[in-house]
Amino acid sequence: MTGAAGLVGSAIARRLRAAGHPVTGVDRVPSPDTSVVADLRDPAAWRQALSGAGAVVHTAALHAPHVGVRPDDEFREINVGATRDLLDAAAAAGVRRFVYTSSTSVYGHALEPTDEAVWVTEDVPCRPRDIYDETKLAAERLVLSAADTMSTVCLRIARCFPEPPPVRARHRLHRGVDIADVADAHLLAVRRAQEAAGVLNIAGPYPWRAEDRNQLWHDPAALITRRLPEVATGFGRLGWALPMSIDRVYVSARADAVLGYRPRHGVTALLTETRADG
Repeated sequence: MTGAAGLVGSAIARRLRAAGHPVTGVDRVPSPDTSVVADLRDPAAWRQALSGAGAVVHTAALHAPHVGVRPDDEFREINVGATRDLLDAAAAAGVRRFVYTSSTSVYGHALEPTDEAVWVTEDVPCRPRDIYDETKLAAERLVLSAADTMSTVCLRIARCFPEPPPVRARHRLHRGVDIADVADAHLLAVRRAQEAAGVLNIAGPYPWRAEDRNQLWHDPAALITRRLPEVATGFGRLGWALPMSIDRVYVSARADAVLGYRPRHGVTALLTETRADG
């Protein structure tokens, strides 16, 4: 498993181990979940870690906050070149399953609404905005093209990095996902190698339907108050404003169908945790 020291990687590593799967974590940063300290751009430093592995979970990457800070060529080296090297080495080692951690960011400009919220299924065409989107999408294509040598799947995870609680709560309504649900999705993807292939969105348990798109864009507060009164009350109790507009909804129905993915940590759970912490 790559990126074992990161937020997403460490959560996945712990979930896999808790489920009885031994994990060899590779990262350039030492951590409790890092077994091999290595830069992915140096295959000689990590290739031996693939010996005996049944599956690879590839989370390591440069991310959106690195755009404009790290050179574009470095994005290509790490996000694309290292993925190619890892796929080649995994195939040579006889690995049977490759799970790639991608991002809903690859939809890019397609996430920009016109007169209603965008209903983001895997069928929405990707329109990358920056080098991060471009390289994550290029890596996806490499992973999918390796499906003749091993079973492969790309998990496009929704927003899950740390943010202030009010921001996270608003995002949990339509575009955020809890890291525990992300970890569960990766466990399912490792275990269901025959059923799960291609690209899958991994998002939260949002309560919306496609026919809500217009109101989500124009007046989500009224919809939230009507359909989720406990959420509206919880926001008010904490002094948080309900969103004035919701521009997109990530849809993970396909992951539900092929993985049995059932996210458990939605906005209601976050509000409960926040009250308990307060």
